[in-house]
Amino acid sequence: MPREAIVSAGAPKAVGPYSAAVRSGGLLFLSGQIPLDPVSGQMVQGDVQAATRRVMDNLGALLAAAGLSFASVVRTTIFLADMNDFAAVNEVYGSYFSEPYPSRATVQVAALPKGARVEIDAIASFS
Repeated sequence: MPREAIVSAGAPKAVGPYSAAVRSGGLLFLSGQIPLDPVSGQMVQGDVQAATRRVMDNLGALLAAAGLSFASVVRTTIFLADMNDFAAVNEVYGSYFSEPYPSRATVQVAALPKGARVEIDAIASFS
């Protein structure tokens, strides 16, 4: 099954040996996004909700580049530097989805790239 890398000007470019998103068969695998502004390449300023909005907008840009939307997302993982941010992140995250919601795991990690407070990855379906 051939793989196709997906890129978008609305999402940060990959900064290492990985693709921001890869289509394989009927699935789109979106790499974890942190709150990087796609134009400046810098972390967004503000609270964890502003950071989460940027993360979700980055994911949304990649989904759109593949011809999909948040309605196509079937699975996500949320990585938090501090589980005390869960409610604030969940509020923003939830505003991007409608029922049926994707399955999800949320974990606290020791650290995230560039000192981010939140990172989210996703899997979406073309069917």
